[in-house]
Amino acid sequence: MPKLEASASSLLGPAAPVPCCPPLTERPLTAPEAERTAAMFKALGDPVRLRLFSLVASHEGGEACVCDISDVGVSQPTVSHHLKKLREAGLLASERRGTWVYYRVEPSVLAAMGQLLGVASPASG
Repeated sequence: MPKLEASASSLLGPAAPVPCCPPLTERPLTAPEAERTAAMFKALGDPVRLRLFSLVASHEGGEACVCDISDVGVSQPTVSHHLKKLREAGLLASERRGTWVYYRVEPSVLAAMGQLLGVASPASG
């Protein structure tokens, strides 16, 4: 299976909102960090988008064809709209292979989300 050539940031340019920040318990977010993080949570705030993100993230091989994740109770055009919103938020990367589009959650996105929601380690002293 070919590797995805484009990352979320290369698909969307340098201003793509992606998780970026230290744990929320470590320090207050800066205004730009808060804007990027809010865009991520906004994209995941829709139940259909969260389900699609979960389907891609948990799919065997770490990527999923749109043909394998379209059964989420909404029409195909609506699925495409939600996948576009997840791409725009920097949460998914995509690659067209023939007539199908394959989606992948970048490992750095999952790591950053985990870090953001994690608890900061106490300072040793």
